Amino acid sequence: MRAFVFAVATSLAFVTANAGTIEMKVNGLVCAFCAQGIEKTLRGNPATADVVVSLENRLVAVETREGQDIPDGDLAKALTDAGYTVKSIERTQTPIAEIRERVRKKPK
Repeated sequence: MRAFVFAVATSLAFVTANAGTIEMKVNGLVCAFCAQGIEKTLRGNPATADVVVSLENRLVAVETREGQDIPDGDLAKALTDAGYTVKSIERTQTPIAEIRERVRKKPK
């Protein structure tokens, strides 16, 4: 039983430590100044490795540094304090470069 508990705890620690990318749907993004402000705020967090903000997709994506994480509450607070509404927060393993490419593509 101890081995099972240890295995589960280790697995959970690994998932939390390797958060990867955090994608957030955000309402209220209307201009490049908004995007710059969000990017600057999120880059100020020491766990942030990279940030992508897409006005057109109302998307904010944060890539965390290896072995670090940013709690959902901290992300939501940073964005709501800046005047935006966070609609969803999803953790993925999608590389930030892939997200950046996806939001650069123009709709057909």
